[in-house]
Amino acid sequence: MAGVDALVGETPAGWLVAPPANDAAASKPKRVVDVEPELPPLPAALQRQEAPEVLDPKGPVVFPDDWDDFQRWLAEDSDVPGSQWDARRVLPAGPVAAPLMLLTAWPEIDDQRDGTLFSGPAGQLLDAMMNAIGMARGDCYVASLAVTRPAGGRCDGEEAAELDRLLWHHLQIAKPARLLLVGSDITRMAAAASLPDVRGKLLDVNQDGRKVETVAVAHPAMLLARPAQKAAAWDSLKLFNRGR
Repeated sequence: MAGVDALVGETPAGWLVAPPANDAAASKPKRVVDVEPELPPLPAALQRQEAPEVLDPKGPVVFPDDWDDFQRWLAEDSDVPGSQWDARRVLPAGPVAAPLMLLTAWPEIDDQRDGTLFSGPAGQLLDAMMNAIGMARGDCYVASLAVTRPAGGRCDGEEAAELDRLLWHHLQIAKPARLLLVGSDITRMAAAASLPDVRGKLLDVNQDGRKVETVAVAHPAMLLARPAQKAAAWDSLKLFNRGR
């Protein structure tokens, strides 16, 4: 054809090579997809609450009636009133139906350390008090109402109510011939009276229709701290010698 030197360009073309990107398109920044920020959690008061598990109300603790079962229960069971205050339990010692039961509210600090009621100098004074009325500690049943000591030596409310139930069951199952209340706390619980009000008085504690001859004295630890109170303790103790 006139004026035409070639049908195609003289430079070979790479037909399979993709054409270069348009400069304007290549320089355009890629669109970043916006991510919504994570919302803070709702306040606890606005969060959905799971329905609380409904538990059957726990009934009163059942106290064993058999003597040996009762002693094991005091030593091991987690339901024993007054066992929750300390891991170290101080347990009773002595026989059932003893001629005299010595009962205090709870162990003293030294008692929990030594694992024995009326330990140390207070125990030595107690032994002398027993000898004065012709008794020996080994002949007695020695117990505390609670097997551990409450913080500050005080308890009230529901704990006190459960201990009151335990008090009367313990007396019923121990069957002592006579009872010595040792300390102001147990005197208030068992005799509903203060120590000064019962000085030199013989009390009759009614246990299921059976009256137990009872006197109350200050704890030997208190007598060591306040020797002037020993006279009041003797005024009560000597009542056990009446008629002997």
